[in-house]
Amino acid sequence: MTKYFPLCRQSILAISLALAITGCQPDATESAANHPPQAVAVDAVTIQSRPLELTTRLPGRTSAYRIAEVRPQVAGIILKRLFVEGSMVKQGDILYQIDPSTYEAALDSAKADLASAEATLEKAKLQAQRYQNLIQKRAISEQDYEDSQATYRAGIASVMAAKAQVKAAQINLDYTKIKAPISGRIGKSSVTEGALVTANQTAYLAKIQQLNPLYVDLSQSGNELLKLRQKHSQKGEQKLNGIHLSLDDGTKISQEATLQFTDVTVDEKTGTVSLRALLPNPDQMLLPGLYVRADVPVEQRPDAILVPQAAVSRDVQGNAHVMVISKDNKAEDREIVANRVIGTDWLVESGLKVGDKVIVSGLQKVHAGSSVKVNQKEIAQEQ
Repeated sequence: MTKYFPLCRQSILAISLALAITGCQPDATESAANHPPQAVAVDAVTIQSRPLELTTRLPGRTSAYRIAEVRPQVAGIILKRLFVEGSMVKQGDILYQIDPSTYEAALDSAKADLASAEATLEKAKLQAQRYQNLIQKRAISEQDYEDSQATYRAGIASVMAAKAQVKAAQINLDYTKIKAPISGRIGKSSVTEGALVTANQTAYLAKIQQLNPLYVDLSQSGNELLKLRQKHSQKGEQKLNGIHLSLDDGTKISQEATLQFTDVTVDEKTGTVSLRALLPNPDQMLLPGLYVRADVPVEQRPDAILVPQAAVSRDVQGNAHVMVISKDNKAEDREIVANRVIGTDWLVESGLKVGDKVIVSGLQKVHAGSSVKVNQKEIAQEQ
């Protein structure tokens, strides 16, 4: 027995030493409770309201304010073309000269017929005056007197007809100078000197387009147009101003258009209505036929709430969510209604109010209930 006693003694000492060391270490659970998780640093914006004009984007094309297809009104040979293709012309400028020789001769003939009719009328007038004196003396018969009066009245009618012929001949002679019916930019000429043209021919000689202002032809759904009309009728507005336009490549057009006209029927196939806006084009840089996008104002909101797109996430049902910082600096998951993008922001219909702090950066590091710390410099929301 005494042989194994030293070994047992050593084992007891070792066990006692281990227990003493364990008792000196603090409890792990107690340590975790005394040192809570560190707050996550995030960037946030404070929600503010601002006035906002809501618009709807419509496709459209530009068209000339006035278009005149130049055609001859008399037949003849083109002697001269008196304009430069693609240049600006004014109303009344002479564009073409048709050979006037036959029309000058017709005018001279009409003037000669007028002179003959006036001479005949003068003779009939004198004879009627003489017969007027003779009939009072019973020197001629009633028949001769009536014949003289009829001849005089016929002479008057002949003079009137001759004057009309002179006027018609003068008009035809004037038509040999083909003039610009409107002011605008003239296109290419379809005929050259020496070409034979006829009155009221189908093919036009040239086309003139007035480019200032321009029409913008748009298309909008019938339902949206009805809402637009209701909102503007409530405001008592007769015309819709402030339509902003941009080209197909995104280039902004500085001038604003004004809605002038809406069609009275809805297209049965497309369900759309044609609209026409008037666009100033003082430098005439814009041309007819351009494809444009029009931002038409539909509503004014004095206190709209916007939230950056980076702050919004969506669940599997497509509902929008944001992380809002509570008063005790905890992250709070909040569902919002945001279905429209305005620039780089979402337009919030409900779920947020002015003064809420929304996390925009560091979302991957936080979850609902997490302690957060807003960075020293808070991100300012764009106005």
